Amino acid sequence: MLDFRSKIVAKFCLVALIALPALATRENHVEPDQSVDEPVLEKQTPAVKAPEPGAAGLSVVQAIPLPGVEERIDHLAVDVQRRRLFVAALGNNTVEVVDLNKGVRVRSIPGFHEPQGISFVPDNNRIFVANGKDGSCDMLDGDSFHRVQNVNFAEDADNVRYDPAAKLIYVGYGSGALGILNATDGRRLGDIKLAGHPESFQLEKSGSRIFVNVPAAGHIAVVDRRKNALLSTWAVERARSNFPMALDEPGRRLFVGCRKPPRLLVYDTTTGKLAADLGICNDTDDIFYDPARKLVYVACGEGVLNIVQQKGADQYQPLAGIPTAAGARTALFVPEFNRFYLAVPHRGTQGAEIRVYATQP
Repeated sequence: MLDFRSKIVAKFCLVALIALPALATRENHVEPDQSVDEPVLEKQTPAVKAPEPGAAGLSVVQAIPLPGVEERIDHLAVDVQRRRLFVAALGNNTVEVVDLNKGVRVRSIPGFHEPQGISFVPDNNRIFVANGKDGSCDMLDGDSFHRVQNVNFAEDADNVRYDPAAKLIYVGYGSGALGILNATDGRRLGDIKLAGHPESFQLEKSGSRIFVNVPAAGHIAVVDRRKNALLSTWAVERARSNFPMALDEPGRRLFVGCRKPPRLLVYDTTTGKLAADLGICNDTDDIFYDPARKLVYVACGEGVLNIVQQKGADQYQPLAGIPTAAGARTALFVPEFNRFYLAVPHRGTQGAEIRVYATQP
């Protein structure tokens, strides 16, 4: 088995870091936020280690400040058509709206209760936000950002996913369930029971399965969303605390990030068997698969962005360990833009920001 920490982190994390280019040379010039009356935090230029020359990976092209945003930042969603990024600022109890064309935060929406999961529905221009503290899910109008619906789940509403074919929203919540909402009007339609609180989950596009991380039960739940029933469970035995997840549906591989110990586990979605196992950095909360480049991106709160090359269905090679910032463990990969957006929280002299990475050919 490969040890990512010994082969990569030592190579990339313990060397002298190089400073980012000046903002003037970045992809977009960043102007101060004019949309909210808040003090602007002093902009900090992050330091990162670039990937090795000629190696596929990611390179920083921009940093978008989130002035006034404090504490932990959770998940992100995107409006591809209008090039807007939505950021669930959990510790700040706000949703931040970023204009990706201008490279600025244009709105800070208050009034949430530890917003965690977030999803954008382009069909009707709606934003769904799951709140961890009160267990509710808000449905917002995508223009006015007014709440048009609020659904109360038992507790700890967390990850959110949209099924565009069925026009349904799935919300992981409580001590073990996926709540089902009508994406058009926000009505609650039912639940799928699980053995514990669901963390990340992924929906098949060509099939009816949902793969759900259930760390409290030590397994991955496989659900049939047409029948709203549990099909099977796959034991997670090599590690615990299986939180993030990504899916390579054509390749029939499921990527699961664990924290104790920090491992990337790869499952065969046909058999449910473990296909590969390799080390990653600590405190991961988001994983994404890049099918065009056969890369797996792993955001770790330790302050490292791991990049793994998929050599074959069951063969994986650590490619890079890019230093980021402490607590930067949530992100969003948008293949339509060839961009990776990393949420960086305010810690010490590092201001809250969205750090933008461009994919390498």
